[in-house]
Amino acid sequence: MVTILGLDTPFPPVEKYLPEGIVAVGGDLSPQRLISAYTQGIFPWFNDDEPVIWWSPDPRMVLFPEELKVSKSMAKLLKKQAFTITYNQAFREVITQCSQVPRDDQDGTWITSDMINSYCELNQLGYAMSVEVWQDEKLVGGLYGIDLGNSLAHQESDSSASNNSKSKAFCGESMFSLVSNASKYAFISLVQKLQAENYQLIDCQLHTEHLESLGAREVSREEFLSYL
Repeated sequence: MVTILGLDTPFPPVEKYLPEGIVAVGGDLSPQRLISAYTQGIFPWFNDDEPVIWWSPDPRMVLFPEELKVSKSMAKLLKKQAFTITYNQAFREVITQCSQVPRDDQDGTWITSDMINSYCELNQLGYAMSVEVWQDEKLVGGLYGIDLGNSLAHQESDSSASNNSKSKAFCGESMFSLVSNASKYAFISLVQKLQAENYQLIDCQLHTEHLESLGAREVSREEFLSYL
Protein backbone atom coordinates (compact mmCIF):
# COMPACT_ATOMS: atom_id res chain seq x y z
CA MET A 1 0.00 0.00 0.00
CA VAL A 2 1.36 3.39 -1.03
CA THR A 3 1.31 6.15 1.57
CA ILE A 4 -0.50 9.37 0.66
CA LEU A 5 1.46 12.31 2.02
CA GLY A 6 0.01 15.48 3.45
CA LEU A 7 2.24 18.50 3.90
CA ASP A 8 3.31 17.31 7.37
CA THR A 9 3.14 13.53 6.87
CA PRO A 10 6.51 11.83 7.44
CA PHE A 11 7.83 9.25 5.00
CA PRO A 12 7.05 5.63 5.88
CA PRO A 13 9.84 3.09 6.42
CA VAL A 14 10.91 2.11 2.90
CA GLU A 15 11.97 -1.44 3.82
CA LYS A 16 8.40 -2.76 3.71
CA TYR A 17 7.67 -1.63 0.14
CA LEU A 18 7.79 -3.64 -3.05
CA PRO A 19 10.96 -3.74 -5.20
CA GLU A 20 9.31 -1.53 -7.85
CA GLY A 21 9.98 1.24 -5.40
CA ILE A 22 7.00 3.60 -5.08
CA VAL A 23 6.74 4.40 -1.37
CA ALA A 24 4.55 7.52 -1.30
CA VAL A 25 2.54 9.98 -3.36
CA GLY A 26 1.87 13.65 -2.64
CA GLY A 27 3.48 16.10 -0.30
CA ASP A 28 5.59 18.91 -1.68
CA LEU A 29 9.09 19.71 -2.94
CA SER A 30 10.15 21.92 -0.04
CA PRO A 31 13.84 21.81 0.92
CA GLN A 32 12.94 20.14 4.21
CA ARG A 33 10.92 17.42 2.48
CA LEU A 34 13.60 16.78 -0.14
CA ILE A 35 16.46 16.48 2.37
CA SER A 36 14.33 14.21 4.54
CA ALA A 37 13.72 12.04 1.47
CA TYR A 38 17.31 11.72 0.31
CA THR A 39 18.66 10.95 3.78
CA GLN A 40 16.19 8.03 3.89
CA GLY A 41 17.05 6.73 0.42
CA ILE A 42 14.00 8.22 -1.31
CA PHE A 43 13.86 10.45 -4.39
CA PRO A 44 11.07 12.16 -6.39
CA TRP A 45 10.34 11.11 -9.97
CA PHE A 46 7.13 12.04 -11.76
CA ASN A 47 5.72 13.69 -14.87
CA ASP A 48 4.46 17.27 -15.03
CA ASP A 49 0.80 16.15 -15.03
CA GLU A 50 1.20 13.84 -12.00
CA PRO A 51 1.37 14.37 -8.25
CA VAL A 52 4.80 14.04 -6.65
CA ILE A 53 5.78 10.35 -6.63
CA TRP A 54 8.49 9.20 -4.22
CA TRP A 55 10.69 6.19 -5.03
CA SER A 56 13.12 3.81 -3.30
CA PRO A 57 13.72 0.95 -5.77
CA ASP A 58 15.23 -2.43 -4.99
CA PRO A 59 17.88 -3.07 -6.26
CA ARG A 60 19.62 0.32 -6.33
CA MET A 61 22.25 1.42 -8.86
CA VAL A 62 25.32 2.80 -7.09
CA LEU A 63 28.95 3.57 -7.77
CA PHE A 64 31.63 3.01 -5.18
CA PRO A 65 34.26 5.64 -6.12
CA GLU A 66 37.14 3.16 -6.04
CA GLU A 67 35.33 1.07 -8.69
CA LEU A 68 35.18 3.89 -11.25
CA LYS A 69 36.08 2.71 -14.75
CA VAL A 70 37.86 5.22 -17.00
CA SER A 71 38.31 4.19 -20.62
CA LYS A 72 41.60 4.88 -22.41
CA SER A 73 39.94 7.53 -24.58
CA MET A 74 38.51 9.33 -21.54
CA ALA A 75 41.84 9.07 -19.71
CA LYS A 76 43.48 10.86 -22.63
CA LEU A 77 40.88 13.65 -22.53
CA LEU A 78 41.35 14.07 -18.78
CA LYS A 79 45.14 14.09 -19.10
CA LYS A 80 45.14 16.86 -21.68
CA GLN A 81 42.40 18.75 -19.81
CA ALA A 82 40.14 18.86 -22.86
CA PHE A 83 37.43 20.70 -20.89
CA THR A 84 37.30 23.12 -17.98
CA ILE A 85 35.46 21.88 -14.87
CA THR A 86 33.74 24.09 -12.28
CA TYR A 87 31.41 23.37 -9.38
CA ASN A 88 28.27 25.29 -8.40
CA GLN A 89 28.96 28.11 -10.84
CA ALA A 90 25.89 27.64 -13.06
CA PHE A 91 23.48 25.40 -11.16
CA ARG A 92 20.27 26.73 -12.73
CA GLU A 93 21.73 26.51 -16.22
CA VAL A 94 22.79 22.90 -15.63
CA ILE A 95 19.46 21.69 -14.29
CA THR A 96 17.61 23.59 -17.02
CA GLN A 97 19.76 21.95 -19.70
CA CYS A 98 19.10 18.56 -18.10
CA SER A 99 15.38 19.23 -18.42
CA GLN A 100 15.65 20.21 -22.09
CA VAL A 101 18.05 17.71 -23.64
CA PRO A 102 16.07 15.03 -25.57
CA ARG A 103 16.29 11.47 -24.20
CA ASP A 104 15.92 8.43 -26.45
CA ASP A 105 13.83 6.57 -23.84
CA GLN A 106 11.72 9.47 -22.56
CA ASP A 107 8.81 11.48 -23.91
CA GLY A 108 9.14 14.92 -22.35
CA THR A 109 10.85 15.64 -19.04
CA TRP A 110 10.39 14.75 -15.38
CA ILE A 111 12.39 17.84 -14.33
CA THR A 112 9.45 20.21 -13.91
CA SER A 113 9.66 23.97 -13.33
CA ASP A 114 8.74 23.45 -9.66
CA MET A 115 11.51 20.89 -9.33
CA ILE A 116 14.03 23.27 -10.93
CA ASN A 117 13.13 26.01 -8.45
CA SER A 118 13.27 23.64 -5.47
CA TYR A 119 16.68 22.22 -6.36
CA CYS A 120 18.04 25.70 -7.04
CA GLU A 121 16.96 26.60 -3.52
CA LEU A 122 18.72 23.50 -2.21
CA ASN A 123 21.85 24.62 -4.05
CA GLN A 124 21.67 28.03 -2.41
CA LEU A 125 21.37 26.29 0.98
CA GLY A 126 24.40 24.11 0.28
CA TYR A 127 22.63 20.78 -0.18
CA ALA A 128 22.68 20.44 -3.98
CA MET A 129 25.77 20.51 -6.18
CA SER A 130 26.31 21.06 -9.88
CA VAL A 131 29.29 20.17 -12.04
CA GLU A 132 29.83 22.34 -15.11
CA VAL A 133 31.83 21.42 -18.22
CA TRP A 134 33.07 24.35 -20.31
CA GLN A 135 34.58 24.51 -23.77
CA ASP A 136 35.70 27.89 -25.13
CA GLU A 137 33.80 29.52 -22.24
CA LYS A 138 30.55 27.82 -23.32
CA LEU A 139 28.62 25.42 -21.08
CA VAL A 140 28.64 22.12 -22.98
CA GLY A 141 27.86 19.55 -20.29
CA GLY A 142 27.24 18.94 -16.64
CA LEU A 143 25.34 17.17 -13.92
CA TYR A 144 23.67 17.90 -10.59
CA GLY A 145 22.65 16.05 -7.46
CA ILE A 146 22.25 16.09 -3.70
CA ASP A 147 25.34 16.21 -1.51
CA LEU A 148 24.82 14.07 1.59
CA GLY A 149 28.39 14.77 2.63
CA ASN A 150 27.09 18.18 3.66
CA SER A 151 27.23 18.55 7.45
CA LEU A 152 23.72 20.01 7.53
CA ALA A 153 22.40 16.97 5.71
CA HIS A 154 24.03 14.81 8.38
CA GLN A 155 22.20 16.78 11.04
CA GLU A 156 18.91 16.16 9.21
CA SER A 157 19.73 12.48 8.93
CA ASP A 158 20.46 12.29 12.65
CA SER A 159 17.03 13.72 13.43
CA SER A 160 15.21 11.20 11.23
CA ALA A 161 17.14 7.97 11.79
CA SER A 162 18.34 5.97 14.75
CA ASN A 163 21.73 5.16 13.24
CA ASN A 164 23.93 8.21 13.62
CA SER A 165 27.00 6.89 11.80
CA LYS A 166 27.80 9.37 9.07
CA SER A 167 28.65 8.03 5.62
CA LYS A 168 29.43 10.49 2.88
CA ALA A 169 27.24 9.99 -0.17
CA PHE A 170 26.31 11.96 -3.29
CA CYS A 171 22.94 11.35 -4.96
CA GLY A 172 23.19 11.96 -8.69
CA GLU A 173 20.06 13.24 -10.38
CA SER A 174 20.67 14.01 -14.04
CA MET A 175 23.36 14.94 -16.56
CA PHE A 176 23.51 16.46 -20.02
CA SER A 177 25.99 16.76 -22.86
CA LEU A 178 25.98 19.10 -25.84
CA VAL A 179 29.28 17.80 -27.22
CA SER A 180 30.74 14.31 -27.24
CA ASN A 181 31.99 13.00 -23.87
CA ALA A 182 31.12 16.15 -21.88
CA SER A 183 28.79 14.41 -19.42
CA LYS A 184 31.28 11.55 -18.92
CA TYR A 185 33.99 14.13 -18.28
CA ALA A 186 31.78 15.78 -15.64
CA PHE A 187 30.94 12.47 -13.97
CA ILE A 188 34.50 11.14 -13.86
CA SER A 189 35.81 14.47 -12.56
CA LEU A 190 33.20 14.49 -9.81
CA VAL A 191 33.86 10.89 -8.78
CA GLN A 192 37.60 11.57 -8.53
CA LYS A 193 36.91 14.68 -6.45
CA LEU A 194 34.54 12.83 -4.11
CA GLN A 195 36.94 9.91 -3.73
CA ALA A 196 39.67 12.34 -2.64
CA GLU A 197 37.19 13.70 -0.07
CA ASN A 198 36.47 10.20 1.30
CA TYR A 199 32.92 9.79 -0.01
CA GLN A 200 31.83 6.16 0.24
CA LEU A 201 29.00 6.05 -2.28
CA ILE A 202 27.44 7.72 -5.31
CA ASP A 203 23.74 6.97 -5.76
CA CYS A 204 22.85 6.46 -9.42
CA GLN A 205 19.26 5.39 -8.64
CA LEU A 206 18.36 3.18 -11.63
CA HIS A 207 20.34 0.91 -13.94
CA THR A 208 21.56 2.19 -17.31
CA GLU A 209 24.22 0.72 -19.57
CA HIS A 210 25.97 4.12 -19.60
CA LEU A 211 26.39 4.10 -15.82
CA GLU A 212 27.37 0.43 -15.81
CA SER A 213 30.14 1.20 -18.30
CA LEU A 214 31.55 3.68 -15.77
CA GLY A 215 31.66 1.10 -12.98
CA ALA A 216 28.27 1.46 -11.33
CA ARG A 217 26.47 -1.69 -10.19
CA GLU A 218 23.29 -2.75 -8.45
CA VAL A 219 23.08 -3.48 -4.73
CA SER A 220 20.11 -4.42 -2.62
CA ARG A 221 18.01 -1.65 -1.12
CA GLU A 222 18.99 -2.95 2.32
CA GLU A 223 22.69 -2.57 1.55
CA PHE A 224 22.16 0.86 0.04
CA LEU A 225 20.25 2.08 3.09
CA SER A 226 23.04 0.82 5.36
CA TYR A 227 25.34 3.44 3.84
CA LEU A 228 22.93 6.24 4.70
